[in-house]
Amino acid sequence: MSDQYPSRDPYGQQPGPYGQQPWGQQPPAQYGQSARPGPGQPSGGRSEPPLWAPWYGIPFPQAFLRFWKKYVRFDGRASQSEYWFWALWYLIGSAVAGIIGSGFDVLPFVDDGSDGLGSLWSLACALGFIALTVRRLHDVNRSGLLALLFIVPPIGILFSLIIGLMSSNPQGQQYDRPLQG
Repeated sequence: MSDQYPSRDPYGQQPGPYGQQPWGQQPPAQYGQSARPGPGQPSGGRSEPPLWAPWYGIPFPQAFLRFWKKYVRFDGRASQSEYWFWALWYLIGSAVAGIIGSGFDVLPFVDDGSDGLGSLWSLACALGFIALTVRRLHDVNRSGLLALLFIVPPIGILFSLIIGLMSSNPQGQQYDRPLQG
């Protein structure tokens, strides 16, 4: 056997001096990502993975857009970064809605002292967050039916933190539906 082709680890990366990946090296390309940028691709050569696939290491701005693209998709998986970046986007949106909504009444027929714009934002995000939670459960290889734990308020908040902190499980690929696009 010749030394023409150096040995690689299972993920396609050349091992570092002590078997680990060197600092600053990009993770392996996946889901149609190439090592060199092509025409119309963002710098770094990375293209967006298909909607049925999780996007590990998603950039913060793309997490917002991807949430709305996959708003009612209960199939597939969602990475930790998709989940937590959306939680941060939700908090930012809630703060902005609260600031803007405090200046005027969005829902004049609601006179209970609540913030109408903040309520609209929460209502608009509710179904999408449930779908995101189901996809996150799939990524950790759990049934999406566990999302029903959100019904119980104290347990729901704790549950959200736990599934957000759980690492991905390769067996969660059983929930991918590549033929659905």
